[in-house]
Amino acid sequence: MDKSEEAKIVEIKEPRDDEYKEVAWALPKVGEKFAPIWINRGKVRDEDVRFEILYNGICHSDCHIGNNDTHSTIYPCVPGHEILGRVTEVGKNVKKFKIGDNIGVGCFVGACMECKQCKDGEEQYCDKGMVLTYNGERNYNQVGGAQDLPTFGGYSASHVVHQHFVVRIPDALPLEKAAPILCAGITLYDPLKHWGATSGKKMTIGVVGIGGLGTMGIKLSKALGHNVVAISSSDKKEALAKEKGATHFCVSTNKESMEANAGLCDLILNTVSAEHDINLYMPLLAKSGVMVQLGVAFIPHQVSQLPLMFKR
Repeated sequence: MDKSEEAKIVEIKEPRDDEYKEVAWALPKVGEKFAPIWINRGKVRDEDVRFEILYNGICHSDCHIGNNDTHSTIYPCVPGHEILGRVTEVGKNVKKFKIGDNIGVGCFVGACMECKQCKDGEEQYCDKGMVLTYNGERNYNQVGGAQDLPTFGGYSASHVVHQHFVVRIPDALPLEKAAPILCAGITLYDPLKHWGATSGKKMTIGVVGIGGLGTMGIKLSKALGHNVVAISSSDKKEALAKEKGATHFCVSTNKESMEANAGLCDLILNTVSAEHDINLYMPLLAKSGVMVQLGVAFIPHQVSQLPLMFKR
């Protein structure tokens, strides 16, 4: 079955004049180019925030979803989950934000808020399933709009989101530079926090892949006071990696370079999305080290158990 046969297509009727009508940019079907469509953003309810969209990042996952690489895309698809804007309207129960505030919305806009994960503040792991900012099913009351339509993302003029899933953007942070923080930033910060890199203890952090995610990981790790090992398949990215804050550079295809950095990394953030051999990087881990896979490689990995066992 090809991607077009697996995709789901829904009918979107043009909103009535009394609804909140706006233009969004959508991929109508698999393989087609972006085209404008009318969507209804819905009314602002008691807990909602409406904001005009000023900037929206372009994430690699937008490409994956747009191309139906995950075999789950609902068309027409309006991508965008690194959304920055300015508040234009708030519901009567909204206390965290006011009109004129700079805000952002990331990868999801709803969760059950009742399961253990949600109560632990990790709604992204909601046991019943969080609602993606786009291409998501409107499963919960806090997600407005027509329940029979997918969610629509930031390739549009405005958005309406429950205040719980909105974050304030500090005035000192330029909006035109802040969008990637809402996806790439949190993708790299979360494992740093989870695996102890924000506790004050100095560590050596390895970052595999010096691209969009990788450079973000280098900058965050450096800002947290750690030694940073940038790991790439060639030396072409060495200058860039060190400019972003790397203290070491390791060429994974060079035996001498790998031996010089063996056992150095307490934590490795692997951002490579292409097919690759995860075992290549295992010798760089220290005892009790951790490797976190963040690149969304679609080819399954095979991992040798022996290197894991002898370094815990």
